Amino acid sequence: MKLELIALGAKPPGWVREGVDEYRRRMPRECSLSVTELAIPKRNKNHVPERSRIAEARKIQGATKVGAYNVALDMKGTIWSTEELAERLSGWINDYQVVQFVIGGPDGLQDEVVATADAVWSLSRLTFPHFLVPVLIAEQLYRAWTVINGHPYHR
Repeated sequence: MKLELIALGAKPPGWVREGVDEYRRRMPRECSLSVTELAIPKRNKNHVPERSRIAEARKIQGATKVGAYNVALDMKGTIWSTEELAERLSGWINDYQVVQFVIGGPDGLQDEVVATADAVWSLSRLTFPHFLVPVLIAEQLYRAWTVINGHPYHR
């Protein structure tokens, strides 16, 4: 199975890439993790968030794969414990070839992207910088994999 993070925002800080790469390396070949970065439209003083979300939604639609299970990251989504994520990951491994996690830009995801997702996940009720979210997801996916496999990483 392939796990893919679709993240709005190209050129994250180096430490973000290093963090994601660390967890990508730890994932087993049969549950690989990749990242697709999509550029955020330019913002200026006349920035209209909904216009940005619409443009970003088009990019997301171009990056999603037919037949993939799509998880939208949204603050209105359901908060999963690590154990709940592990249960979901176990099911995804059995049922899907590709699971994609869609991470919006600074203005969030367009409502249509959230509405058409197979699941909507909230990492927390806290607000995180959008470039930090891929690191958090990568670590939690690795942690969920260790829970499934009885690895001591998750204590």
